[in-house]
Amino acid sequence: MIVYEYPFNERIRTLLRLEDLHERFSFFVQQESPLQHHIALSTIFEMLEVAGRADLKSDLLQELERQRQTLLGFKTNPNVAPEMLDAILQEIDRVSTALMATQGKTGQHIRDNEWLMSIRGRTIIPGGACEFDLPSYYAWQQHPAEQRFADIIGWFGPLAPLFDAISIVLRLLRETGSSVKIDAQNGSYQQMLQGKSYQMLRLVIDPQLLAIPEISANKYMLWVRFTSQGGDLKPKAYEGDVPFELTLCNF
Repeated sequence: MIVYEYPFNERIRTLLRLEDLHERFSFFVQQESPLQHHIALSTIFEMLEVAGRADLKSDLLQELERQRQTLLGFKTNPNVAPEMLDAILQEIDRVSTALMATQGKTGQHIRDNEWLMSIRGRTIIPGGACEFDLPSYYAWQQHPAEQRFADIIGWFGPLAPLFDAISIVLRLLRETGSSVKIDAQNGSYQQMLQGKSYQMLRLVIDPQLLAIPEISANKYMLWVRFTSQGGDLKPKAYEGDVPFELTLCNF
C-alpha cells in the first residue's frame, strides 16, 4: 500500500519536510561512495534551510510537554497498558532533555565552520562542487569511507535531538486518527469538515490501482481528486471509482 500525507498547516509541513530530509540523509550517510556522502552532506545543508525558523525548537518543546501532560492523564485509565505509557513518557522526557540542552540557533555549529560554509555556498551552484572549485573538499572525498562517515555524523550530531523530537511528535500525531474506508466515485471525493481543525491527513491506497491523489484541504472542506498517468504523459482524471483509506489526525 502507498501512504500519502497532507499537512493542514505550515508547522506540520515543515516537520514533514525535515522528516523526509532525515530519511534521505540516513540512507546516503550509510553508503560508502564519495558521491553518496556528498548527497548526505548536501542534505544537511538543506536541513539548515528548512529548520531556519527560530521558534522551531521552542515549538517542539511546547508540543512535547503538552503531549506529556495529556499522557499523564491516562495514568488512571484501566484500559491503558502502564508499561507502554511509561515507555512513551520516558522517551518524551529523554528527547525533551536532549533538545533543551542544545545551544544556540539550529545548525549554528555548521554556520560557524568556514570550510563547511564554503562547500555549502558552492553546492548551491549546479555542478559547483567540482575538484577545481573545491580542491580541499575533493581531497576530503578521497578519505576512507569510515573517516568520511565519522566526519558527517559528527557534523550532524548537534542536530540529532531536533530530529528525535520531530520523530516522536509526528509519530504521536499519526496515532491520533481512526481510518475510514472510502470509495471515491468517479475518482473524486469531498468531505465537509465543519470548521474543525486537523493537523494532517493520511491516505492509503493500493498501488495496483495506479491512482494518484491530488489533495486540497482547509478547516471547512477536504477534496481529493484522483488522476492517472501513463508514461511521460500529463496526468488525467481517473476513470472509475477508487477505494482508499482516510485518516484525519489531530492532537
